[in-house]
Amino acid sequence: MAANGVLWSRVRSRLRAFPERLAACGDEAAAYGRCVQASTAPGGRLSRDLCAHEFQALRSCFAAAAKKTLGGP
Repeated sequence: MAANGVLWSRVRSRLRAFPERLAACGDEAAAYGRCVQASTAPGGRLSRDLCAHEFQALRSCFAAAAKKTLGGP
Protein backbone atom coordinates (compact mmCIF):
# COMPACT_ATOMS: atom_id res chain seq x y z
CA MET A 1 0.00 0.00 0.00
CA ALA A 2 2.90 2.38 0.67
CA ALA A 3 4.06 2.10 -2.93
CA ASN A 4 0.62 3.20 -4.09
CA GLY A 5 0.90 6.33 -1.88
CA VAL A 6 4.27 7.18 -3.41
CA LEU A 7 2.85 6.82 -6.89
CA TRP A 8 -0.05 9.18 -6.18
CA SER A 9 2.32 11.65 -4.57
CA ARG A 10 4.36 11.80 -7.79
CA VAL A 11 1.22 12.12 -9.90
CA ARG A 12 -0.08 14.98 -7.75
CA SER A 13 3.22 16.85 -7.96
CA ARG A 14 3.23 16.53 -11.76
CA LEU A 15 -0.35 17.74 -11.99
CA ARG A 16 0.47 20.74 -9.81
CA ALA A 17 3.33 21.71 -12.12
CA PHE A 18 1.27 21.36 -15.31
CA PRO A 19 -0.56 24.75 -15.20
CA GLU A 20 2.78 26.52 -14.88
CA ARG A 21 4.07 24.65 -17.93
CA LEU A 22 0.93 25.48 -19.90
CA ALA A 23 1.33 29.16 -19.09
CA ALA A 24 4.17 29.14 -21.61
CA CYS A 25 1.58 28.38 -24.33
CA GLY A 26 -0.22 31.70 -23.98
CA ASP A 27 0.82 33.04 -27.36
CA GLU A 28 -0.31 29.89 -29.16
CA ALA A 29 -3.59 29.81 -27.26
CA ALA A 30 -4.25 33.47 -28.07
CA ALA A 31 -3.53 32.94 -31.78
CA TYR A 32 -5.90 29.96 -31.92
CA GLY A 33 -8.57 31.89 -30.02
CA ARG A 34 -8.28 34.85 -32.39
CA CYS A 35 -8.64 32.56 -35.39
CA VAL A 36 -11.74 30.86 -34.01
CA GLN A 37 -13.25 34.16 -32.90
CA ALA A 38 -12.70 35.74 -36.33
CA SER A 39 -14.30 32.79 -38.08
CA THR A 40 -17.36 32.78 -35.81
CA ALA A 41 -17.91 36.55 -35.82
CA PRO A 42 -20.87 37.92 -37.80
CA GLY A 43 -20.15 37.24 -41.43
CA GLY A 44 -17.48 34.66 -40.59
CA ARG A 45 -17.74 30.99 -41.35
CA LEU A 46 -16.18 28.35 -39.17
CA SER A 47 -15.21 25.33 -41.19
CA ARG A 48 -13.06 22.29 -40.72
CA ASP A 49 -9.31 22.91 -40.74
CA LEU A 50 -9.77 26.69 -40.95
CA CYS A 51 -7.59 27.18 -37.87
CA ALA A 52 -5.58 23.97 -38.26
CA HIS A 53 -2.21 25.73 -38.33
CA GLU A 54 -2.92 27.59 -35.07
CA PHE A 55 -4.36 24.48 -33.46
CA GLN A 56 -1.30 22.43 -34.39
CA ALA A 57 1.00 25.05 -32.86
CA LEU A 58 -1.06 24.99 -29.64
CA ARG A 59 -1.11 21.20 -29.58
CA SER A 60 2.67 21.04 -30.04
CA CYS A 61 3.14 23.48 -27.17
CA PHE A 62 0.85 21.42 -24.91
CA ALA A 63 2.76 18.25 -25.81
CA ALA A 64 6.08 19.91 -25.00
CA ALA A 65 4.66 21.14 -21.69
CA ALA A 66 3.40 17.67 -20.83
CA LYS A 67 6.77 16.14 -21.68
CA LYS A 68 8.53 18.59 -19.34
CA THR A 69 6.00 17.92 -16.60
CA LEU A 70 6.47 14.17 -16.94
CA GLY A 71 10.20 14.56 -16.52
CA GLY A 72 11.13 14.13 -20.16
CA PRO A 73 14.01 15.94 -21.87
